[in-house]
Amino acid sequence: MTDIYDNGNKAAKVFHEHAEEYDRWFDDSLLYEIELEALQSLHSEMPGPRLEIGVGPGRFARDLDIGFGLDPAPAALQLAKKRGVSCCQGVGEYLPLKEGALGTLYLLFTLYFADGPRQVLSECARTLGKKGLLVIGMTPLESQWGVHLAAKKEAGHIFYEHARFYTLETVRQWLAEVNMSIIESRSTLYQLPGNVEHKEKPRMSLDEQAGFVIIVARKDNV
Repeated sequence: MTDIYDNGNKAAKVFHEHAEEYDRWFDDSLLYEIELEALQSLHSEMPGPRLEIGVGPGRFARDLDIGFGLDPAPAALQLAKKRGVSCCQGVGEYLPLKEGALGTLYLLFTLYFADGPRQVLSECARTLGKKGLLVIGMTPLESQWGVHLAAKKEAGHIFYEHARFYTLETVRQWLAEVNMSIIESRSTLYQLPGNVEHKEKPRMSLDEQAGFVIIVARKDNV
């Protein structure tokens, strides 16, 4: 693996140096349970091979049966490997894969930390096969949760200082630019930040006011 300090990715450096701290956040996290339940409720069949870009410590990959993970932070990759995920160090802007090599790609909060989010989506379109799917999980900028996370960024929060948040319309436009269309969606996490007390049933919608939104996209003309 290359030295994380040489690639200029400030967010990757943070997640490398604080990988175990970030991993502990998932322990007994009701937020994670709500997000995972929404992802597991999707009706679309996710063909293999499956890869998560920004796999981190591998919690989602393990629980969603995603066999492969890519991340720029070496310490996070070591944790993912311990959870049975086959990993490679790298970034979404330059996927080390041939055209059409993948069945399903996951971007779960990863667009926040990408230096070039549009290039990441272009690479996703390039490496997905004809019936391949892209699954994006995100917090919309204009939701209460988006405002909450943006405030954390402004306050210099260790994990959000280098993050950038986007509206659903921005992501929809980026997908259109790479000839991908949304075929399924989920919205959940309507409890306000600091007041999450129970699980939520995900809604089959694309709602800017939800704290967590899932977009499933496919290349056009398939």
